[in-house]
Amino acid sequence: QVQLVESGGGSVQAGDSLRLTCAASGRTFSSGTMGWFRQAPGKEREFVASIRWNSGSTSYADSVKGRFTMSRDDAKNTVYLEMNSLKPADTAVYYCARTPIALISTRVKDYNTWGQGTQVTVSS
Repeated sequence: QVQLVESGGGSVQAGDSLRLTCAASGRTFSSGTMGWFRQAPGKEREFVASIRWNSGSTSYADSVKGRFTMSRDDAKNTVYLEMNSLKPADTAVYYCARTPIALISTRVKDYNTWGQGTQVTVSS
């Protein structure tokens, strides 16, 4: 089973950029869908972005569309989330996740492998 480890979080100011990394350990993979989700204290986990591994087809939440970009590196078995023009509303713990299904999904329950999360804090 794939294990996921997020990194790259930190504290930044509004308007700054940040790149999150999700590295897979153990077996490599070339199928399924990878997703980024985020959760702020007192709120439910919400969809941010996803990428279909084979095709590279991406999907984004409306709240981040045009500001965030998800990508993958096949050789490193790694996905990234480039976050630009960050806002205080982006403050959350960001999680990467995987589903073996090669369909883009925004539902938490469709993902069966999760990383530990990385904190992103955006101040005004």
